Amino acid sequence: MANKSRMIPLTEGSILAGLTKLAMPIIATSFVQMAYSLIDMVWVGRLGSGAVAAVGTSGFFTWLANAFIIIPRIGAEVGVAQAMGRQDREGVAKAIGHSLQLIVALSLIYAAGLFALREPLLGFYRLGEEIQGMASTYLAIICLGMVFFATKPIFTGIFNGAGDSTTPFRITAVGLVANIILDPLLIFGLGPLPRLEVAGAAWATVIAQLLAFSVFIWEARRRPELFAGLKLWARPDWGYMRGMFKMGLPMSLQSALFTLISMGIARIISAWGPVAIAVQRVGSQIESISWMTAGGFQSAMSAFTGQNYGARRGQRVYRGYFVGLGIVSAIGLVATGALVFAARPLISIFLHEPEAIALGTAYLRIIGVSQLPQAVEILTAGAFIGLGKTGPPSLVGIGLNALRIPGALLLSQTALGLDGVWWTISVSSILKGVILCLWYLYFMNSDSEMQSLRADSTGEEVIA
Repeated sequence: MANKSRMIPLTEGSILAGLTKLAMPIIATSFVQMAYSLIDMVWVGRLGSGAVAAVGTSGFFTWLANAFIIIPRIGAEVGVAQAMGRQDREGVAKAIGHSLQLIVALSLIYAAGLFALREPLLGFYRLGEEIQGMASTYLAIICLGMVFFATKPIFTGIFNGAGDSTTPFRITAVGLVANIILDPLLIFGLGPLPRLEVAGAAWATVIAQLLAFSVFIWEARRRPELFAGLKLWARPDWGYMRGMFKMGLPMSLQSALFTLISMGIARIISAWGPVAIAVQRVGSQIESISWMTAGGFQSAMSAFTGQNYGARRGQRVYRGYFVGLGIVSAIGLVATGALVFAARPLISIFLHEPEAIALGTAYLRIIGVSQLPQAVEILTAGAFIGLGKTGPPSLVGIGLNALRIPGALLLSQTALGLDGVWWTISVSSILKGVILCLWYLYFMNSDSEMQSLRADSTGEEVIA
């Protein structure tokens, strides 16, 4: 079929070309997803720092949703990739069906709980009555579209695992265009449309996500090589589901704890007022340009490793990591230069008050020094995930992220003040990258299965 041409061969040919071709649309997809938030921030920023703080604080709870999304997403991406490597069509269908069943159930449960508990959860941040009211309204609307928000990453993981990263990019771009059009219309009103302000930003996001979800469904119906024989209403194989949970749970816990720790950091930052909260939110969005770029290669590395591991081509698995490492190292160095030397003009795009610009400039420069090891950590996590071994990246992430709270509390009480919080985040990112990279290299050179796979495939052609 014509659609099969979108699937990039990962078990043969040039490793560099395969990784790059697969990663580019994933990176573009990540930028499109980031643009959802950035566009909201650009328009909401015109309403003032209070509105930015409301939307930014609400964003922690949609971010927390990634904790449960990760389980079926990894199940889809790794399951499809390894089954494709084995040329196991039944295994592909099984991975897709179970991941979709799981995400629908989890997203409905999470949305219901978040809607019911949003007031006490937001009260944790001491935002003040007006800002908390805006945040509560924003979250209530977002909960209505949680299924659409949560299902998109699963479809993306399915296509990426199959070696087709172009389709998710195209569909996500459709949602972005809708969001670009709807944001100013619903936030500020036009003609018969009322001025909804923060609520308008939420409705624009939900409608755009619904549109992208609908296009994914339409595309799935056109792709029998992936979705033929899918039985979404069939009783799940609970043994398979347990295996999916076992593989995805460590990364899920890491994501949940990372978000909770970030919430704790935000609570510490709130002592400096809503401007500091807005700076952290906007600054993290700017910084996300680099880690989303590296994240594209993480997904590509996961699919590449999964397919070659499934095909029992251990030498390509090993060589592929070093090719990817070279790519993300260049990304990290470029990001460091941009954040350190262009901090003020970058933050000035989104924030306009002199105090916010000064705080934001310091944030970007401090975070900038950690970009290279952060990129290495992200890529290495993808290599572990492709092998189905999610424990090491989770242990490193959880352990060092947990140190951010005491570190931030201690350093913020010194002469560094708010900058002490930023330095805590930056140093922990550096340590994560170094430790995880060393762990992966040790694993690849000491694990008996990987040594056997590499020995068995030594005679195969490995093109870098």
